[in-house]
Amino acid sequence: MKKVEIFDPAMCCSTGVCGPSVDPELTRIASAVYSLEQKKFDVTRYNLGNDPGAFVDNEVVNKVLLEKGPDALPLILVNNEVVKVGAYPTNEELAEWLDVKAAELQEKPRVRVSVKFDK
Repeated sequence: MKKVEIFDPAMCCSTGVCGPSVDPELTRIASAVYSLEQKKFDVTRYNLGNDPGAFVDNEVVNKVLLEKGPDALPLILVNNEVVKVGAYPTNEELAEWLDVKAAELQEKPRVRVSVKFDK
């Protein structure tokens, strides 16, 4: 199985989907990652602000950052090979890399809420 690693720039939280103004691109990639995780794909996101060790420990990521600086983020690896630099992959790119349909990457997390009405 292929392993996808997303090295995010420093963000306020693990997905960047927080705060008063949310970037729609971060929402899209968070949904795609969630969908892939639900299908048991090996997808990991690292946030520079929370996981700096992951950036230092990975020789491939470290090399790209030394050459290109922080503008190289987000940086996407598939099986430890750079496939995208400086932008998040499209759903079509993710689908191609992982041999799934792009439409399968739009699942959103669902939360069940139990409501009890008193008479």
